[in-house]
Amino acid sequence: MNKNISRYAYLISAIVIGLLTAAMAVLNPFYALDSYVTDKFYTKLAGTSSDIIIIGVDEETLSEYGNFNLWSRERSAELFEYLYEDPDNSPAVVGMDIMYISDYDKETDMRLAKAVADAVAASNGKTSVVVGTNIVYRGALEKDANGKLVYNTEFISDIEVPYEELAKEVKLGFTNTGIAPDGCVRYSIASINVPEEIAELNPNNDLSSGVHDSFALAIYKAYDPDATVPDVDSKGQFQFLYSGKEGEFQHVSLRAVLAGEVPHEAFRDKIVLVGAYAPGFQDSYRATIDRGQSMYGVEIHANIIQAYMQHKTMLPIGRTVLAVITFVLIAGFILFAKKRKLSVILITSALISGLYMIFGRLMALGSFGGKRAFVRCVYVLLVLILADIYFVIEKYVLERIRRKHTLDVFKKYVAPEVVDNLSKTGDFELHLGGEKRDVAVLFVDIRGFTPLSEGLEPEKVVAILNEYLKLTTTSILRHKGTLDKFIGDATMAVFNAPFDQEDYIYEAVAAAWDIKAGSQELGDRLFKEFGKKVGFGVGVNCGEAVVGNIGCDFRMDYTAIGDTVNTAARLESNAKAEQILISEDVYERLKDRIKATPVGEIPLKGKSNKIMVYSVDSI
Repeated sequence: MNKNISRYAYLISAIVIGLLTAAMAVLNPFYALDSYVTDKFYTKLAGTSSDIIIIGVDEETLSEYGNFNLWSRERSAELFEYLYEDPDNSPAVVGMDIMYISDYDKETDMRLAKAVADAVAASNGKTSVVVGTNIVYRGALEKDANGKLVYNTEFISDIEVPYEELAKEVKLGFTNTGIAPDGCVRYSIASINVPEEIAELNPNNDLSSGVHDSFALAIYKAYDPDATVPDVDSKGQFQFLYSGKEGEFQHVSLRAVLAGEVPHEAFRDKIVLVGAYAPGFQDSYRATIDRGQSMYGVEIHANIIQAYMQHKTMLPIGRTVLAVITFVLIAGFILFAKKRKLSVILITSALISGLYMIFGRLMALGSFGGKRAFVRCVYVLLVLILADIYFVIEKYVLERIRRKHTLDVFKKYVAPEVVDNLSKTGDFELHLGGEKRDVAVLFVDIRGFTPLSEGLEPEKVVAILNEYLKLTTTSILRHKGTLDKFIGDATMAVFNAPFDQEDYIYEAVAAAWDIKAGSQELGDRLFKEFGKKVGFGVGVNCGEAVVGNIGCDFRMDYTAIGDTVNTAARLESNAKAEQILISEDVYERLKDRIKATPVGEIPLKGKSNKIMVYSVDSI
C-alpha cells in the first residue's frame, strides 16, 4: 500500500512540475533570461546583403559640414542630384532615415522636393524614395469591445510627417523602433492603422490610405512590389533575425558621396539608406546579436529589410504546441529518472537539452517546411537543471547521509577497523543471500543471572544486563569481531566476516579471555550490591559456515549459520562460570600460543559423535 501511495505521489509530482513548466513557457515570466538564451542559440549570421548600402552622416561628415541641426535641406538635395546624375546607375530605392517634419527654409525645402521629383522622373518610375515619419503615442481612455473604459498606452495621438511639398513626392514609413522589455531590439511592427482624424489631415500622402507601413516595410515593398508581407501577431509585430553586427553593412560617408569620391556604380539598383552614423545623434540601440555593442538605427533598419528579403522573420511557436512539448519533455524526464542511476539521469538530461536547443534552432531557421518560428527554450533548460540538482542531492548527498548513518549503526555491531574498510569499499548494498567462509564463532552467556533477576526490580535487572552486554560488546569489538546478535542474556559474535581478518581465531579466543577477565570485576561488584555471584560461560569454535543476509527484503539479519555455529553454542552451554571452552580445531590452530586443559570428549546435543573439548587457562 505504501509503495502504491509513493508511486502515485511521484506521478502526480511529475505531472504538476510538467504543467508548471508548460505554464511558464507560455506566460514567459523570465523574459530577459529566455531572450538572452534564444538570442545566443538561434541567431545565425549569414552575412549582410550586397544589395543594401548605407550612406552615413558620420563624424567625417559633421566635421566637414558642421552641426547637423543647423543644416538646410540643401545637403539632402545635393545628395539626390548626385545619386540620380547617371540614370543608368541610379539606386532602386533611397530610404531617408531623417526627419523633414517642418518647414525650414523655403528655397532649400523646394529644392529638395524638386530633386526628389526629378530623381523619380529620371528613373522612369523604376525607383522610389521613402522618407521617415514619427508616430507619437500617448495614453488615453478608450472603450473596449464590451463598452468598458480601458487605458490604452498605445493610443496614436499624432504622426509627424515631412513638410507637404516633400511628402507628396515620396513614400512614407515610420521609423519608431520597438524596444523589448530587456532593452534590446528584436521585433518590428510591420504596419499600423492610421486613426481616421489623422488620415483626413493628410490627403496628399500615404497616410490617406488608412494603413501606414514601417520604414523597413515601405522600402521592401518599393524594392520588390510583388513581395509578400510576413505574418504578424495581434499587435502587428514579428521577430526578426539579424544578418550583420554593428558596422558590417556596406557603408560610405555622406561627405565622400557629396564630394564625388564614390562612383555612381556603387549605388546601381541598390537599396540606399541614409541616416545617422555618429554617436552624437543618440540614434543607437542594443541589438540582440552583440549585447555589449550598440547599433545605429539605420543599421537596424538594414537588418529588418534584409530579414524581409531573406524571409528571416518569425512568430513564436503556437502556445498549445509549446505547452504540450514542454509538458511531455519535463514530465516524461522526471518519470524516467525515478529509478535510474545518477549518471544515466544526467546524460539523459543533457541529451534532452541538446536536442531541444537543436529543435529550436531548426525552427528559427525554417528547417521544417520553410516557415520560421522561435521556441522559448529557457524554461525546459532551467527545470532540467533544477531536476538534475534535485537528483544529485537525492542520489548523492542523501546517499552519503544514509551511508554515514549506516556506518554509525555498524559501529555498534562491528569493530571500527571493519567499518573503515566498509567505508572505503563503498559497498553498502544489502542483498539476501550468503557465502561460505571460514570463521570463528563465539558464544557467551551469564551463569546465575536468572536467580539474581528474580529478586530484583525490572529497572535493576536491565541495568545489570546492560553492564554485561557492554563488557561483551567492548571485548568483541576490541578484537575486530562482528557482533551478530543478543539472544536474551547471551551474546553471539563472528570473526572473519563480513571481511577477511588476520589471525581471527586467536582474536576470538582473546575476546573470550577479555570477557572472562572483565567478568571478575563485574561479578565482585554485583556480589557486594546484591549478595549474589554471577559468572560467564564462553564457547569458541572455528570452521566453515554460511554467512550473509538471511530473512526477507523488508527484514533481514546478517548472521552465520551451520554446524560450526551450532557447535560453538553447545560449547557455551557446557561451559561453567568463568570457563572458556574451545573445540579441538581451535586448540590445534592455537596450541603454541595458548595454554589449555583437556576436558575430554563430551557429547553435544544434536551431534551423534562426541568431540574433544579444551578449557583455556591463559593466552
